[in-house]
Amino acid sequence: MSFRFALCTASVLAASTAMGDVDEMPLDAAVKAVEPQVIEWRRDFHAHPELSNRETRTAEIVAKQLRALGLEVKTGIGLTGVAAVLRGAQPGPTLGLRADMDALPVTEQVDVPFKSRVTTQFRGETVGVMHACGHDAHVAMLLGVAKVLSAQRQSLRGQVLFIFQPAEEGAPEGETGGANRMLTEGLFDIAKPEAVFGLHVIASLPTGVIGYRPGPMMAGSDSFTINVVGRQTHGSRPWGGVDPVVAAAEIVSGLQTIVSRQVDITEIPTVISIGAIKGGIRFNIIPDSVEMIGTLRTFDTGVRADVIERMNRTVTNIAAAHGATATLTVRDNAIPPVVNHAALTQRVLPSLERSVGKDHVRTISLQTTAEDFSFYGQQVPSFFFWVGITPPDRDPATTAFNHSPLFYLDESGMAVGMRAILAVATDYLQGK
Repeated sequence: MSFRFALCTASVLAASTAMGDVDEMPLDAAVKAVEPQVIEWRRDFHAHPELSNRETRTAEIVAKQLRALGLEVKTGIGLTGVAAVLRGAQPGPTLGLRADMDALPVTEQVDVPFKSRVTTQFRGETVGVMHACGHDAHVAMLLGVAKVLSAQRQSLRGQVLFIFQPAEEGAPEGETGGANRMLTEGLFDIAKPEAVFGLHVIASLPTGVIGYRPGPMMAGSDSFTINVVGRQTHGSRPWGGVDPVVAAAEIVSGLQTIVSRQVDITEIPTVISIGAIKGGIRFNIIPDSVEMIGTLRTFDTGVRADVIERMNRTVTNIAAAHGATATLTVRDNAIPPVVNHAALTQRVLPSLERSVGKDHVRTISLQTTAEDFSFYGQQVPSFFFWVGITPPDRDPATTAFNHSPLFYLDESGMAVGMRAILAVATDYLQGK
């Protein structure tokens, strides 16, 4: 690759410079040198996962490692978030690099030596905890990047704000968290970046491949609750009460007709999914009420408002047809769509292509997954990309996707991610 910022020892840099522009060897050497430590970090985080807003152990390790690199570290921002500034010796721009730290309430089914055996309480139930979305790798990779860049402080142009963010998966009910909370609590007062970059490992791409998309890339996300209230009665005499279970079942089906029959999904995708239904306690008692929780994914604010209105009408009227009542509550935790800044995307694309090879950089389709990285993009230009982590012996089209208890991460993909983010960051700092 072609960049003049040293990413290895002075002797290697001198030899490379003597031949002209620095090629990919310095970057390869730097990544190879930190890769064993990055894998070690990742396995440790994987064996000790923590849910959103509870990432205390992870944050302590991150802060300790960053301080050891001589960075200016601030902890406790966004509850458990960590931010650190690397100031280069040469004048230049400021950029932000972000990794998320939280795990998921998922019981791991992957048989690896560092398998998570952690359990905790979530929504009143005992659940397993797993890094089923690869955030353990994100943290480890960004620590590796910080180590590489810190070693080059004397030749570094500008400064880098490292962001280790909690609660990307969403704060617990009754709490706030994530990117928005870090920003509200003054993250960019520490060092205001001109641009922010982030990455995410993904099982639907093979190891070695980078996926990106200019403009809208990932959906906005809302979470909602539907409470259906009927009248309890004996299960053998349903006519003696109002059955909220049957009403809830029809509501689930009715919500799907909004997507399949009322929204032009050829124009832009929309998804409504119910993730949990809870009601009743005994086989022969029709309960008083049923609670459902779910998610809405949209790419446009106008479409979002229209769909929520249709959801409310559907929920209310179907319940009324059963003699029940129902309320839709959309939580005040909406995540906007991830939108890659057009000019920034064009600027960093050559860096990505040089880091992994042009044939390994792909334009992807719209993704209905969501990411609160979007909050950074509302304040400064941002760019987000995927890193494939499915090994050659598995088919990305059929392998377990992120958030599955069978989610598996090919650790060699972390080196690819570090190459990519280092290329993007160093090229940007040089004004490329």
